[in-house]
Amino acid sequence: MTIADRWLLPDGMDEVLPPQALRMESLRRGLMDLYYRWGYDLVMPPPVEFLDSLLTGAGTDLDLQTFKLTDQLTGRLMGASADVTPQVARMDAHSLRRQGPVRLCYCAHVLRARADEHQGGRSPVQAGLELFGHAGIEADIEIVKLALASLSFAGACDVHLAIGHIGIYRALAEEARLEDDVESLIFEALERKAVSEVDALIEKHITDASLAAMFKQLPRLHGSADVLERARDVFAHGSQAILGALDQLTSLQEVLRMAHEDVTLYFDLAELRGYQYHTGLVFAAYVPGYGQALVKGGRYDDTGRAFGRPRPATGCSMDLKQLATLSQRAPSHDGIWAPEEDDETLSRRIDELRNAGERVVQQLPGQSTDALAHFCDRQLVRRDGAWQVEPLAN
Repeated sequence: MTIADRWLLPDGMDEVLPPQALRMESLRRGLMDLYYRWGYDLVMPPPVEFLDSLLTGAGTDLDLQTFKLTDQLTGRLMGASADVTPQVARMDAHSLRRQGPVRLCYCAHVLRARADEHQGGRSPVQAGLELFGHAGIEADIEIVKLALASLSFAGACDVHLAIGHIGIYRALAEEARLEDDVESLIFEALERKAVSEVDALIEKHITDASLAAMFKQLPRLHGSADVLERARDVFAHGSQAILGALDQLTSLQEVLRMAHEDVTLYFDLAELRGYQYHTGLVFAAYVPGYGQALVKGGRYDDTGRAFGRPRPATGCSMDLKQLATLSQRAPSHDGIWAPEEDDETLSRRIDELRNAGERVVQQLPGQSTDALAHFCDRQLVRRDGAWQVEPLAN
């Protein structure tokens, strides 16, 4: 490697420079304070864990995204965290073992083997919320409301919330008792929204007319809140699991209609994102100008089963780097410029101002850059033997 190449970073790895770093840190503090006010306790997961616990219940997608390495002490295979959610589920099930609902939040760097095709980057800063121990829709509603509050705090406008429910497809598939290869074909066609292909597969492999009709309508049930009423008609003779899922979606829609009328709701009952991982309601929040969801979440019950303690669970996560780009305001000039002088009263005055929360930048000997270059809008000036803060002279 030449000297000219030594500054290069691996593809997908990025550094965060001023003022974006400060914007991210301010956002992190604000979000963690927001979650604390809602009763969420902060946890800090390790950056590396043994692979057999790190990937428990997470599906193959996370396995492909995980950097793997061998522990030199034990010889066991470890993985760098690519998603904090399974780690927090382990904490709830094994480390904390609290009774009743448990609310946890986090903000941590994660490392991914592949860059995101829309936004790039293999080193997101993942912030998120997890609520364990309550199976009712009330927990899902709380997570969705906090997800929207997070976007609002970050400065998002014109939010579009896409909502689905894994339980509807899961119930239909179980009732149809399809062979694994057939279900894979139907699943893949649904993911691609290939409606005619879904119809052909259903006609070929499902003989029950009522069940086939419900299956065929699944990829057609998407749109505004009106789709829930259409779904009531389509699944009028469906299982209790399907009707229960529709009840949950209706409850969420009613809450959001009252509390977040500025948010555009979009329902897709064939949304199968995270099918291997999620078990119920799923959602993703989008903002114009971004190629992928800024917040994603949903229910993932029983992830703690591998740790001996199955628990209802729901949560959401977001990339702090992406959220911080929602606000692109120029860095504020809010500092105080102090001259380079060996003066005890000046030192005491600087300490007083810093202890009061002010940003004070003191000039160094021989420094060529001025106050404006260091984002200062005020200066310390000696008046009548005392150091006073005054506006910076233009």
